[in-house]
Amino acid sequence: MANKKIDMLQLKQLLRLYTQGVSKLQISSQLGLSRNTVKKYITLFTTSKFTYEEIKELNDTDIEDLFDTKELDSDEKEAILYKYFPYFTKELLKTGVTRHILWQEYLLKHPEGYRYSQFCYHLRTWQKKTSPSLPKQHKAGDKMFVDSTGKKLSIIDKSTGEITSVEVFISILGSSRMTYVEASLTQNTEDFISSLTNSLHFYQGVPLAIVPDNLKAAVTKSDKYEPKIAHNLQDFALHYNTTILPARSYKPKDKALVENAVKTIYTRVFAPLRNREFFSLQELN
Repeated sequence: MANKKIDMLQLKQLLRLYTQGVSKLQISSQLGLSRNTVKKYITLFTTSKFTYEEIKELNDTDIEDLFDTKELDSDEKEAILYKYFPYFTKELLKTGVTRHILWQEYLLKHPEGYRYSQFCYHLRTWQKKTSPSLPKQHKAGDKMFVDSTGKKLSIIDKSTGEITSVEVFISILGSSRMTYVEASLTQNTEDFISSLTNSLHFYQGVPLAIVPDNLKAAVTKSDKYEPKIAHNLQDFALHYNTTILPARSYKPKDKALVENAVKTIYTRVFAPLRNREFFSLQELN
């Protein structure tokens, strides 16, 4: 483990392998030690000016004093942080939870821990190792991804006090990440196409393709290869000279951009407006 002091046998094996020309990466793999631990001991060895033969003649106490192996601070700090990552990954899936919030929680328990930039760096590194994937490259003007938030906002009827839940439509451009958000009364075809139209006017242009989720207003029959597009949406695409390419079911990477945008909207819109009241759709928008 990265935060454990290695024993004398491991240390001597480490130094033997190093003086025989074995790389740090190979030493780490052969001895089951972290690369940072291997690097620390090699640095201490080279600065000590002792040869490997001279060190072999020393007793364990002298070797321990020479290598000052009582504490490996940065390795221990890294090991503590990495223990939280499975929990952090689950928490990031929850509404409004951000890396900054998780970092603040971590810092409360470990005030001497990593600063925010290093926290994010280690988290990204861990996520790449546990779920490796190549990032998609998006061309300018190629695709617009659309979705709606799972949670809803609400408006109040002034005369009756009745509260009506409303949908929140989101679109995002693949290349620039420019995002458009709009509240609408329903997810029916008419409201959905209205929101699509408003988003195109907001972007002042039309992408080559629009990628919606498999909601009923867009897709009347889901299929992995040939989904059936709603007739009104086909007319819309023909009018604007674009194509409808529904995201595949159970393929979250197809619409990862817009799902990340949904999380951002929860933090930037839902949270700040949670205690405010709105009395019309226009006012809310």
